[in-house]
Amino acid sequence: MADSGTSNQPTALSEATATVHVGLLSHPAHLISFGFGCGLFPYAPGTIATLWAWVLFLMVDPFMTDFSWALCIGAGCVLGAWACTITGKALGRVDDASMVWDEIIAFWLVLWILPKASDPAGIHAMGNVPEWLIEAVGFVLFRFFDIVKPAPIRTIDRLSRDGWGVMLDDLAAAAYTLLTCAVLLRLAHLVEGWWW
Repeated sequence: MADSGTSNQPTALSEATATVHVGLLSHPAHLISFGFGCGLFPYAPGTIATLWAWVLFLMVDPFMTDFSWALCIGAGCVLGAWACTITGKALGRVDDASMVWDEIIAFWLVLWILPKASDPAGIHAMGNVPEWLIEAVGFVLFRFFDIVKPAPIRTIDRLSRDGWGVMLDDLAAAAYTLLTCAVLLRLAHLVEGWWW
């Protein structure tokens, strides 16, 4: 915490104390940064927020166009950079685990770009792989890349000085996820061709 005099070591106790001290509703930026409460879960807040993002995406996607998703994700990045900068300063940590807006926006990007059965191009890209399975693999890969942080994600995370850095490392994890999913789908097509 920035003003309590306690250690900034990332222990479960210090992070929980910091989150409670700042308060979900004490500033609009905190409400956004904490993913409307997802970041307050004591265990795996990033995974909880990613699951919430998935559920919310499935609920609103039928009413969204590609343009509206692009606008939503773009605006979400700008809003998240602002909110995470403010919350990070209040917590005394630039990228506190309780700030999960970056996971939400980055996973929406993954889900928006992954192939869909409702899109003719998506049907071709999917082959015989069901949409739910592609999204589930995307979820697992996104969490893997966000937690393990292969280069350059770790460098981006380490150099983060404000909310833009917070957003960028998760967007990089989303890029890794999409690239890996594309390779896996291509391999699935090749295997399918060999068997059939």
